[in-house]
Amino acid sequence: MFFALTEDQEAALMATRDDSEVRAFVEEVEMGDWDGVPLDCETDKAWDALHRCLSDGTLGCGRRLSPLDMAVLGGGHHYEGDDYVVAHLRADEAAQVAEALKTVDQSWMRQRYNRIDPGDYQGVLSDEDFDYTWYWFTKMRDFYLEAAAANRAVIFTVDQ
Repeated sequence: MFFALTEDQEAALMATRDDSEVRAFVEEVEMGDWDGVPLDCETDKAWDALHRCLSDGTLGCGRRLSPLDMAVLGGGHHYEGDDYVVAHLRADEAAQVAEALKTVDQSWMRQRYNRIDPGDYQGVLSDEDFDYTWYWFTKMRDFYLEAAAANRAVIFTVDQ
């Protein structure tokens, strides 16, 4: 799940001191009122293929190799345990990601999808899975454009 954070929410995240505080923060954000502006985005299980397609094909975390590499698992990480991910991008980084995502078309994404190592991927590579991945990509791209327009930081959360 992606969330676009206000400045106050980002400051609260930065003030967390341990995993339990990070979890509590995310729960609060999940329950928050977004004033009618859709500044959250689900990707279901497509986040795995999305990250692999937009990065180097692996699930490498916490990197800032390129704006596309940062879209899902890049940036700062605020959870130390192995059972949960909270990846954080500052507002300027989220804007860079939004710009980069505008350049991705279905053909480019398909080429990257076809390079995923099936032995390393938890899903089943197929036309149906690619269509599923592309659908969620368009939702994620729209979310980043909205977050960038609102000058918001972004977090991505997932249970592992």
